[in-house]
Amino acid sequence: MRASRLIAIVLLMQNNGKMTSKALAEKLEVSERTIIRDMESLSEAGVPVYAERGLHGGWVLAEGYRTNLTGMQADELVSVLLADQSALLDDLGIAKHYHAAIQKLLAAAPVAVSRGAALARQKIHIDGAGWHQVQESQPFLATVQEAVWEEKLLRFQYPREDGIAERIVQPLGLVAKRSVWYLIGEADGGKRTYRISRLQDAVMLEERFERPADFDLAAYWEQSIGEFRQSLPKLPALIELQESLLARLTRERYVKIIMSEPSVKRPGWLSARVEFQSAESALEIVLSCGSRIKVVDPTALRERVREEVKAIHDLYY
Repeated sequence: MRASRLIAIVLLMQNNGKMTSKALAEKLEVSERTIIRDMESLSEAGVPVYAERGLHGGWVLAEGYRTNLTGMQADELVSVLLADQSALLDDLGIAKHYHAAIQKLLAAAPVAVSRGAALARQKIHIDGAGWHQVQESQPFLATVQEAVWEEKLLRFQYPREDGIAERIVQPLGLVAKRSVWYLIGEADGGKRTYRISRLQDAVMLEERFERPADFDLAAYWEQSIGEFRQSLPKLPALIELQESLLARLTRERYVKIIMSEPSVKRPGWLSARVEFQSAESALEIVLSCGSRIKVVDPTALRERVREEVKAIHDLYY
């Protein structure tokens, strides 16, 4: 255990530069006293680590000290970095191991490779949580990807309610939500999200643009998703559910638990007021919980659940 922690300390410092005892302790979930002892052990083992004193001090590795990982190509490292499915890894209890592995890859890869991989992660974001799986035609995905990569303007036509509009945007990044790809582009001082399957006549122009250095693709996407959900019509409902199901619903992205209390009718059950994101998501969530959940109100949702259950019954019997 200690040996792996010592390796983790070296990798964290290679990737992040100067780090305080407090920051390392928080990352590795140990005390600052333990970090100080580990630094003494690293120094005794010949690792060139030293402390900088003062207000902005911290632990530092000697300049130029790195471990090496041979054979790792930039595209290979990018594929690993983009495979992060945090929600799924959290469910399995191995998210921490995944991120530790990423630290090792970034630290051990040659500088040019790790820099290229880090840049790729700024321009492509994979959102594994999600909505329905769909299959879409993506005829202009390669063109959009090239424009994002080359930091060149992109011209395309995009359908709107009042017709087809032509756009020239600065393509800042790509986001994949399950099998659906989106372009995050900037035009006229504002950022917009475009569904790539809806693009028409996309062409990469020769004119380059300067990508904003402080633009965080993943953060922008999460903010956009949050704003989109807030704009959706909500479906308030009264449900009854088994107590063991409450933790799962609390983590569910498409339902909000307003209040819950023990059911007066069924021991081991709760009565809860909730807010579903939509009637469709409500139906999916209720059906996925089977006999452990019951819709009390609204009547329209009860009827939809009953109709779907009957259809399932007719399909199997």
